[in-house]
Amino acid sequence: MREITLHLLDITENSVSANAKNIQIKVVEDLSKDLLQMVIQDDGKGMDAETMAAITDPFVTSRKTRKVGLGIPLFKEAAEACNGDLNISSELGKGTCIDVRFQYSHIDRMPLGDLAGTVLSLIIAHADIHWQFDYSYCSHEGDRNTFEFDDQPIKETLGDIPLTEPAILSFLRESLYEGISSCINPN
Repeated sequence: MREITLHLLDITENSVSANAKNIQIKVVEDLSKDLLQMVIQDDGKGMDAETMAAITDPFVTSRKTRKVGLGIPLFKEAAEACNGDLNISSELGKGTCIDVRFQYSHIDRMPLGDLAGTVLSLIIAHADIHWQFDYSYCSHEGDRNTFEFDDQPIKETLGDIPLTEPAILSFLRESLYEGISSCINPN
């Protein structure tokens, strides 16, 4: 994959397949610590110890549509190639948390990609899931800005109006792009 957001999309689709009702995505760009971190946490079906032990093997997958699962092994490999790591914790019946870290300045780190567009796609494609997105940006000088997005209050306000209505879609897109942009360029 050419962008980290494509890995994010793949991993969150695993959460959707695991019947998660709540998915939280956290992204931290911390230039002062030379760190890019992504955490994907869900309340899906979780994994047992045997599955956890084999999850980074590309020839192990829970999917019925294919015999290999390359998402987590490739994401782990990409992180490790950039002085980072990928850690998974999971409890059967409670959910899974994947924490991925990259050395931000590593020459081989792929670009982050269209983060706002990826989150928007997930929200629209899986409107029945409660999505939380937290973004944090810390400059070289240590100035930290954060943006938090929770789709639940929006869905409650809208009631039966679908998120795909053009005005709603435009609002969501603008909120995500402006929220991330205001963290990076606060002035």
